[in-house]
Amino acid sequence: MEFDVFTLLPEVFSPYLESSILQRARQRGLIQVRVHNIRDWATDKHHVTDDEPYGGGGGMVMKVEPVFAAVESVLGPAPACPVILLTPQGRLFTQKVAAELATHPRLALLCGRYEGVDERIREHLATDEISIGDYVLTGGELPALVLIDAVTRLLPGVLGDPDGAADDSHASGLLEYPHYTRPPEFRGWTVPEVLLSGDHARIARWRREQSLRRTLARRPDLLQTADLSEADRQFLERLRREDETPNS
Repeated sequence: MEFDVFTLLPEVFSPYLESSILQRARQRGLIQVRVHNIRDWATDKHHVTDDEPYGGGGGMVMKVEPVFAAVESVLGPAPACPVILLTPQGRLFTQKVAAELATHPRLALLCGRYEGVDERIREHLATDEISIGDYVLTGGELPALVLIDAVTRLLPGVLGDPDGAADDSHASGLLEYPHYTRPPEFRGWTVPEVLLSGDHARIARWRREQSLRRTLARRPDLLQTADLSEADRQFLERLRREDETPNS
């Protein structure tokens, strides 16, 4: 899969892209990430990419010309891939959206700065707008890295465990179950016996119930859209009844 990132701060990307899973995915040719400096397409001698907003107000606005020139120079005048503007006004980035984006062979990511981008970029260049949450950052670089990371994890061959991404929190619509590793006891705190039993059916059932329990406690809103079996629903109902029972 290919990612083309358009940014005013290309130096932000190397440290993270050259680490851990993303580095291995790049080395194995599973992803390509090309980072383009929008300033390279500014035509004045100072490489200015922002200007004051029409109508007044604080802050600066990213200029339309260098952004269009950068994207069209790399992708052509009619890009064949999604051109995603990272913005607080976009649709919320979720695991479902990551899975949707992972079906494309190439993605272009536009990183805004300052007060935002000229509206004509939003209207006539971007084909999608994505937000990573209801808060404001100083630019789109961190959201772009979040998107690249989340999408890359879903690509075949990226994770050592082929089922690893399917077990992650939100992948199934639920929060993930607890994890433990050696030693089996630390300061008197022990690993649940079921995980040491070798009984894979019991372990699978325990993990599912722990996911349901944790989701009910921390993110009950997710249960409204999660794919639940009848056994899941019965377990959740039992948990709710336990919560409603007063302590004697």
